[in-house]
Amino acid sequence: MLPGIKIREVTKFPDERGSFAEIFRDDWTDFIEGDKILQANLSYSYPGMIRAWHRHHRGQVDYFITVRGATKICAYDDIPESASRGHLDEIISSEEKVQCVRIPGVYYHGFKSIGYEPALVVYLTTRMYNYKNPDEERRLWNDPTIIDPRTKKSYDWDALPHK
Repeated sequence: MLPGIKIREVTKFPDERGSFAEIFRDDWTDFIEGDKILQANLSYSYPGMIRAWHRHHRGQVDYFITVRGATKICAYDDIPESASRGHLDEIISSEEKVQCVRIPGVYYHGFKSIGYEPALVVYLTTRMYNYKNPDEERRLWNDPTIIDPRTKKSYDWDALPHK
């Protein structure tokens, strides 16, 4: 995994009514590394939709929790002086495998709704969105300069992660 990217499995507590899960807690200090959440967002994505690539330069950290459907969450290191430059992480998350995924904003990141139903993703951020001066550097979802280190070709969102 790229430095700073972490995954915390979320425990569901089932009972006769359904289930309950804590998706984020401030006392998960080994996971959140002192981050303070300032904004919570909800993203609804139709099957096959890709929301990528972007990164943040002002220190924002994002936490992704897929609460419905399934997603492929990716992060790509394109920092020239980084020891992990060119590394790409793929994380499959779903309502069946609920996780909180921490991604430092210095990495290009995004996700794809995979499966046959829409994906519902809650994402928490350590910075509030500034409408007048957004902290987002964007690239196209199919940017040919983002290289999959496994294939040495442009990253393919449709490729299976186990191949």
